[in-house]
Amino acid sequence: MGDIRMTAEVRTDYDCEVNGLPAERWGEAVFHIGDEELVLEVSVEKDVIVALMAGEAVSWKGTLTGLKRLLAEARGSS
Repeated sequence: MGDIRMTAEVRTDYDCEVNGLPAERWGEAVFHIGDEELVLEVSVEKDVIVALMAGEAVSWKGTLTGLKRLLAEARGSS
């Protein structure tokens, strides 16, 4: 096992909480909503890479800096 480079937390409104999940290189959270699936994956290799998948047909993958830029642009256009 390598160095812990990231920790994860998951919380729900049922007062369910898991925190301090250790990861060396990557972690993902998967949410099932009816027949849909929403996935968030974070990789901490050389750069921080974020991947978002909403079902099989829609996805985005890029750097954390790129995600911040995308969200800032979306906020500015609303």
